[in-house]
Amino acid sequence: MSKKSRKKSTKTPSGIATAKKKTPKTRATTQTKAGKTQRTPAGKSTGSIAKTASHGAASKQLNSSRSKPAAKPALTEGQKAPAFRLPRDGGGVATLADYAGQKLVLFFYPRADTPGCTREAIDFTRLAGAFTAAGTAVVGISADPLKAQEKFRDKHSLGVPLISDEKHEMLEAYGAWGEKSMYGKSFLGILRTTVLVGSDGKVAKVWRNVRVDGHADQVLEAARSL
Repeated sequence: MSKKSRKKSTKTPSGIATAKKKTPKTRATTQTKAGKTQRTPAGKSTGSIAKTASHGAASKQLNSSRSKPAAKPALTEGQKAPAFRLPRDGGGVATLADYAGQKLVLFFYPRADTPGCTREAIDFTRLAGAFTAAGTAVVGISADPLKAQEKFRDKHSLGVPLISDEKHEMLEAYGAWGEKSMYGKSFLGILRTTVLVGSDGKVAKVWRNVRVDGHADQVLEAARSL
């Protein structure tokens, strides 16, 4: 048989029919896969969108509850001063019991080595001798770590003990931790507050939203009058 005959024999009607039968199967398979491919991502994306929306709603509720904590009873004059035990500059700890039998000034400041806090701490240091003469100890408190407190003390030659309350336990107990606002935004932070505790261990006077200028002198006069 010649080469031309062989070529002609391969192009038989049966071969053509076979090719036509296979072609629809291939197309059907392709369409089926395409259909599955389209359905599967749609199902997944719907589920993930639902989960994302649910998570977002939960996050907003959580943030809202954190930004507005349950209000605690305000510290009032005449009540017993809350006990505390916290680390202080120079090592060791400071407790309320350390000052039993004497008057005590606790001034809470937002942050070490910032302008207002520096002036306040320097003013109390300047009057340290006068407070001692009035039978009154003076202690500063903020949420700064001990290293920052000690750097603050050394830089400005401060002469009053500085307590570190990083967990805000004492700050909250004395009403010096709460909601603040700046540039239209609200946040939680230290409220500049001063508390004078009498020799009987009770709160004698509370200054809130303190203005630094002349404040230490006012506190000294109050301590002398007890």
